[in-house]
Amino acid sequence: QVQLVESGGGLVQAGGSLRLSCAGSGRTFSNYAMGWFRQAPGKEREFVAAITWTGTTTYYSYSVKGRFTVSRDNAKNTVYLQMNSLKPEDTAVYYCAQHKDYSAGNYDRILSYDYWGQGTQVTVSS
Repeated sequence: QVQLVESGGGLVQAGGSLRLSCAGSGRTFSNYAMGWFRQAPGKEREFVAAITWTGTTTYYSYSVKGRFTVSRDNAKNTVYLQMNSLKPEDTAVYYCAQHKDYSAGNYDRILSYDYWGQGTQVTVSS
């Protein structure tokens, strides 16, 4: 029913920038909050950023705040993650996810999301 496809990952040098995209289909996209998570080898999946259904409110983890920006274009059923000032520790597989509800309650919890993309690899060299 709901499918999410991430793209835009790649290899960049520390201090560089990258923009990830997540295209959605199925459940009415614009009515749901969206989130970005990442998972590095040997580590648990962690919250990165989230955005409400209207795109007027955003949330970020402490590690990326001030460097990453999440946005959305509901007309295109797409969510973006602009990543600036990248660090080697940002290296991970990045996943987009659709929130279970219209609101962004518990936006930093994995269990708050019920649909996930396949992930896109981001590698930051030092």
